[in-house]
Amino acid sequence: MPSIRLTALAVLIATLATACDTQSAPRADESVIEQPIPAVETIDFELPGLDGETVRLSDWRGQWVLVNYWATWCAPCRKEIPDFSAMHDAREDITVLGLAFEDTDVEAFEEFLVDYPASYPILLVDVYAPPDVLGAPRALPTSFLVNPAGELVETWLGPITSETIEARIDGDA
Repeated sequence: MPSIRLTALAVLIATLATACDTQSAPRADESVIEQPIPAVETIDFELPGLDGETVRLSDWRGQWVLVNYWATWCAPCRKEIPDFSAMHDAREDITVLGLAFEDTDVEAFEEFLVDYPASYPILLVDVYAPPDVLGAPRALPTSFLVNPAGELVETWLGPITSETIEARIDGDA
């Protein structure tokens, strides 16, 4: 039994000695070489619109683009539609793209949009194959802000307002 205790004690001491190695860790007075921040890449995707025409995110380069995942059954999404429509209509520098994330047919979306009209383009997302650059939303609504250079600069999970979006955009100007 004493030999087991001695072995365990030896393993513990060796572990502590290794954990307390001061030779390989930088000291507080030494500078640490930081990894460079990777360059921000532009994002792009293409999706069909309600009219069947394929559009690309890059069609709106030079403008801020709010990409908004939504569904007809999502109550906060319904609340965002008129607010985003007003912003889309009022600001020439902002385009809203509504990404309909729901496994249903075009007619169901068109019927929904009679009661909740959107003045911005509505694009259809295959829920089993969403755009790779965005992935499937973890919550609805989910919104992505893309700057005029095509770089993703902000992501919001849950409902937001045009006021929040405009503050983010105007803060960057």
